[in-house]
Amino acid sequence: MSRVHEGAASTDVGAAPSPSVPSTVPRRRHGRARRLWRSLPIYLLVLPAAIFYGVFVLRPIALTAQYSLYDWNGIQPATWAGFDNYIEVFTNPKLVGSILNAFELIIYFSIVPVLLALFAANVIRGIATSRLAGVARTVLFLPQVIPLVAAGIMWTWQFASNGMVNQLLRAVGLGGLARAWLGDFDTALPAVGVIGAWVAVGLCLILLLAGMSKIDQSLYEAARIDGAGPVREFVSITLPGVRQELAVCVIITVIAALASFDIIYISTQGGPGNSTLVPGLQVYYLAFFDREIGTASALALTLMALVLLVVLPLQRLLRGKES
Repeated sequence: MSRVHEGAASTDVGAAPSPSVPSTVPRRRHGRARRLWRSLPIYLLVLPAAIFYGVFVLRPIALTAQYSLYDWNGIQPATWAGFDNYIEVFTNPKLVGSILNAFELIIYFSIVPVLLALFAANVIRGIATSRLAGVARTVLFLPQVIPLVAAGIMWTWQFASNGMVNQLLRAVGLGGLARAWLGDFDTALPAVGVIGAWVAVGLCLILLLAGMSKIDQSLYEAARIDGAGPVREFVSITLPGVRQELAVCVIITVIAALASFDIIYISTQGGPGNSTLVPGLQVYYLAFFDREIGTASALALTLMALVLLVVLPLQRLLRGKES
């Protein structure tokens, strides 16, 4: 009897296992196909935007990179130039000067409006219940809704020899300081910076006020109980509370400074001389007036790279790690 059982046991051990559990591979494939089918409407909704982005953003960038490697006037056959156009960008004093002007504009287009907006937003937050707060918000944000071309024309009139700026200086006894602000080599770029700061401060103000409205008011009450003054409240509570909004303000205004075109084209067209020439305007002149398509493309790609090199570290530094 035991031998029979032993033989049956040995037969079971030696036999191939029966496929009692079906394979999971078909199930996995079926699950992936089902998930893909369910997400198909999402891809269909994104597809038009992706096509638009590819045709009108990625394709021009790729073509610009291609043109930057050739010497071409836009009409005659192009000749291979390699990296000569990029060498021209970094060795031509005129092109290098335009890049340096753009970095100098960061002071006026970014640092000045952000600091002014921080101060104004903190003051408006303190008088939030007053009607004056609403008036201040409207007045300071108004330049943001004015087209940049109109702003450039208006400030060109104000900075003229008989403009409002010089008239005010003469009225207060400072007529010796009066000059054609946009026509002077020393003051043209700062005058353009004033226009950019005037336009940007409204946007920064609204963003920072939105950030301050999210700060818990109990923090300020606790700080006052502990004897903290306005400066201490601003440094310890307000600034950390608007860190994200401050980062957005800085990034937007830095990009506006490096990629500036319309205000400068309307107000000075890069003059006097090349004192207000910036890369965006220089690309326009190289491509449409000098017919140097390769150099213009190389400068445009260099400008894009500089914007990324400046903005990405700033974004990481100001915004920090997301919680």
